[in-house]
Amino acid sequence: MATCTTEKVTEVIHWTDTLFSFKTTRNKSLRFKNGHFVMIGLTVESKPLLRAYSVVSPNYEEYLEFLSIKVPDGPLTSRLQHIKVGDEILVGEKAVGTLVIDDLNPGKHLYLLSTGTGLAPFMSIIRDPDTYERFEKVVLVHGVRQKAELAYRDYIENELPKDEFLSEIIEGRLIYYPTVTREAFTHTGRITKALTEGNLFRDLNLPQMRPDCDRAMICGSPEMLNEISGILNDFGLTVSPSQGRMGDYVIERAFVGE
Repeated sequence: MATCTTEKVTEVIHWTDTLFSFKTTRNKSLRFKNGHFVMIGLTVESKPLLRAYSVVSPNYEEYLEFLSIKVPDGPLTSRLQHIKVGDEILVGEKAVGTLVIDDLNPGKHLYLLSTGTGLAPFMSIIRDPDTYERFEKVVLVHGVRQKAELAYRDYIENELPKDEFLSEIIEGRLIYYPTVTREAFTHTGRITKALTEGNLFRDLNLPQMRPDCDRAMICGSPEMLNEISGILNDFGLTVSPSQGRMGDYVIERAFVGE
């Protein structure tokens, strides 16, 4: 059983009927790499009910932030979706994960490929100055069904470019590519199609991925991970075989049945 601290909810945002995010206080002893996840949850019937959640907030912030779906019958999310400012949340004392830039080979372009709440770890990575020390361009791709599900879109497009600390670092280097599958939008269709048919690269005026200069991180459902891993393999990229071992792309292995 994970050892937890008790943190207080400081902000809750309901993006849609099925998607919300929230901030909590952060214990000073908690250390994590951007891209890591922690166990979070609630006390239910005097017992901790915990699930793994990637941390949205970068590791230098004094708060923690998480992005979650709402599952009506979900053991945890059916309860978690009703939290309010001032409520208490359990947060694990240990952060782990394989979705870290340390396990990527040196490269020129970094593609962050996400669907749904898979965006969460990339929100911390795009705000990590080390990311831009290692890569010339960072392409954040977020696929959802409807544009209302593009959590943090306004922040990425309008607030982040004005950030006092990060604005100069990310200018001209962070590229945001949201795509929607079920309604009209600037970019439409699944990420797999954008990759295989080349729309992504044409739209951004970038060459197709190749192993000598391109790196990637993938976060989404197990099916999405498998599909995109296969596409990246076809491009000639090789996956990091395990935590601490370098590769051309990484996936969050904790959420994948192996």
